[in-house]
Amino acid sequence: MSKGVIRIGTGGWTFEPWRGVFFPDTVKQKDELKYASSNLTSIEINGTYYSTFKPNSWMKWRDETPDDFVFSVKASRYCANRKVLSENNDSLEKFLSQGMEELGDKLGPINWQFMATKKFDPVDFEGFLKLLPKEIGGRPARHALEVRSPTFATQQFYDLAAKYGAAIVYAVDDEEPTWPCIDQPTADFTYARLMSSKPDEPTGMTSDELDGIAKQTQAWAKRGDVFAYFIAGAKVRNPAAAMALIEKLK
Repeated sequence: MSKGVIRIGTGGWTFEPWRGVFFPDTVKQKDELKYASSNLTSIEINGTYYSTFKPNSWMKWRDETPDDFVFSVKASRYCANRKVLSENNDSLEKFLSQGMEELGDKLGPINWQFMATKKFDPVDFEGFLKLLPKEIGGRPARHALEVRSPTFATQQFYDLAAKYGAAIVYAVDDEEPTWPCIDQPTADFTYARLMSSKPDEPTGMTSDELDGIAKQTQAWAKRGDVFAYFIAGAKVRNPAAAMALIEKLK
């Protein structure tokens, strides 16, 4: 059985406290993506949650990263933070038509993040899933659903995600115990957001904790590609955590 590719990274690459910690002082600000992508194997683009970008930005990101690098993209909040998800055409159209297809092979999954106040409504949620494109720029599109209400921890939701081939984001946040931590094989890839890094650990987590995550990602890889991101938590430590995990998986 062929194993999936494991990609590890952070949320975004622009974060002032990373200067001198992750980015050496010799790296110019305009070269931060180039440097980050040579040390990580994926990055979740977060700026897209707040605003849209021009096609030439997407081309620039494509050209500044290694050939085998893959981005994931956080969907616009205007698409996911709506009372009725299935009436989403204008926001979706705006988000999807900004030029992300310019990434070509470097376009990975789109993460649709829902607020904790968004409860599971099977009819509306299926209506939303029907709106998601099956391909972007002629390539198959991958969708990941990050849900934060415990109402989604139900077989009905897992079956619905599987029906549309969407991954359910495996999200771990020690500070948000009410968020559901769902590990279900609903797609041909796994998407994990790890939000438990600690400021007093130079690599964000202990070696034993990272060993546990390495084991988990290897198990996920048996069923397809894996995208795992160190996000939030002690953000200043996340690049070190990602690099330590990449090293353990070698």
